[in-house]
Amino acid sequence: MSINISLKRTAFKPITISKAIALLGLPLCFMANGHDMLPAKVQTQPILFTNATVHTVTNGVMQDSDVLIADGKVIAVAQDIDAASADITSTTPQKTDYSELLDNAQVVDASGKHLYPGLIALDTTMGLVEVEMMRPSNDAYEVGFINPQLEAISAFNPDSEIIPTVRVNGITHAQVVPQGDGLAGQSALVAMDSWTIEDALVASNKQFHLYWPHVRWLSKDADKRKEQLADLDRRVELVFNAFADGQRYLLAKQAGKINKIDLRWQALAPLYEGNGQLFIHAQSQQQIEQAIALAKQYSFNIVIVGGYDAWRVADALAEVNAKVIYNQTLALPKRKDEPIDLAFKIPALLKQAQVPFAIGFSSDWNSRNLPFAAGQSVAYGLTKQEALQSITLDAAKVLDIDDMGAIAPGFKANIILATGDILDPMQAGIESIYIDGRKIDLNNRHQQLYQKYLKR
Repeated sequence: MSINISLKRTAFKPITISKAIALLGLPLCFMANGHDMLPAKVQTQPILFTNATVHTVTNGVMQDSDVLIADGKVIAVAQDIDAASADITSTTPQKTDYSELLDNAQVVDASGKHLYPGLIALDTTMGLVEVEMMRPSNDAYEVGFINPQLEAISAFNPDSEIIPTVRVNGITHAQVVPQGDGLAGQSALVAMDSWTIEDALVASNKQFHLYWPHVRWLSKDADKRKEQLADLDRRVELVFNAFADGQRYLLAKQAGKINKIDLRWQALAPLYEGNGQLFIHAQSQQQIEQAIALAKQYSFNIVIVGGYDAWRVADALAEVNAKVIYNQTLALPKRKDEPIDLAFKIPALLKQAQVPFAIGFSSDWNSRNLPFAAGQSVAYGLTKQEALQSITLDAAKVLDIDDMGAIAPGFKANIILATGDILDPMQAGIESIYIDGRKIDLNNRHQQLYQKYLKR
């Protein structure tokens, strides 16, 4: 016998009575394991970083430059903000007087150091999984094939012990994505420092996730292989039928002929109306071509997640203005006759094919390797600027967010202060991280254990 738990912030899966009873003791367990780093307070004082090497992303690398931030936003970036502010005359009305902000600013001397925009980790299960092998602490997926109404953010744990260990590598934001088969639900972008879910949530358009049906391993047995392919065709047909049902529901609703509300199809409405994106998890050329056919049929805005073969179908992707989240930067080749380093080269191939893309690292705790994955692509064809952009500005663009991922006036003050190259975790030397202008605590479980065992 099973109980279907439908509370908004519990695990997605139905659970047995015995598990339900065991879960009664979990709140205290999770409270004990939650991190004890206090979220930073809202920025109240302007901050002026001086003499830094600023990796703006939108305007190249600026040497010996200043960055002024206030109220959670980047206010100015210049080689000498003091001089720029002082040079105000009646004939230069386009210039802004920053003197009041500068008079009250906290000055951070960044001589010999680097400023980078905060990194955005795409396609993660951040805050949904605490211990991968413990089912009660894994809220990443739900049973069933069509669940567009489910919101992964409802199960997000802002006190996850994993979050501080990931953000210490410069990741200020993460896309929290539901796992599963078929239409798995909706994702959301969160800040990696918050008291509550509401504090963490970053406003964005609706993000629906479809895991395109595939066969992981084709059997060598002819009869078995035939069964596998027939089942694959059936599941692909279910996907197309689901979106046809969703469209019919929307049309009936617009005509005032809905007798019974269906939460699944009601949740999908923004997608048909152009106010959402469909993230289609697909790797092979056949999968991607089928996904493009779906997008064409309904004029969906789509993002291909995975995209191992996306560079092979660049023209078809361009037809539907599709974007790609490439998450195989550190993977092995998927075919026996491919070069051993093909997966490493694909970001450069996507760039060459003019496919808009961002680099992702699909994991929970392991998503801290995102800057290393981007750095790997530099050794195989991308420039450092392009690699940094793929995990900052381009990642924000994939989510249709236009004020994150760069150090430029008007952008959110998500900033990393480091002594070295952010794409090389061994040499990055991250000293401080700011989210919306708030200096966050870089303490974490790893550092606590390190200090503990130094005293042994």
